[in-house]
Amino acid sequence: MTGPTRPRRPYARRAGLAAALCLVAATAAAAPPAPAAPVGCGGPTGGLLCLRGPVGHPGAYTARYRRHRAAGPGEVTVRLGYQRKDSRITAFPGWFGTVRTSGGAATLRGRVGMTAGECIRGVMEHGERVYVTKWSCG
Repeated sequence: MTGPTRPRRPYARRAGLAAALCLVAATAAAAPPAPAAPVGCGGPTGGLLCLRGPVGHPGAYTARYRRHRAAGPGEVTVRLGYQRKDSRITAFPGWFGTVRTSGGAATLRGRVGMTAGECIRGVMEHGERVYVTKWSCG
């Protein structure tokens, strides 16, 4: 003899699954599309260089470099920094320092005394080559 059985309700399981799928689809449709390239970034051969910070204001800025998988084996040494410009001049690079990539990535940060109306871009030096990001303006 068997114990009491519960009646099967396959429609309840399907309704719950359908509701969950609708929620996921609505969330995905409401999300903004991803930009083609992050703002303040540039694509040196074999990687991506980005500079983040409070553009147009003094504060902490972060330069990041990440190598693509196709860049080849081994770690490399890079110098990371920034370059500023205003309506009259483009300043020489200011460097945060030199670092060796770890896991294909390098990050350095420092304070930059920007003013309103100035533009800034990231700068990376590897060997004798210099790479820059796009300008970000305040």
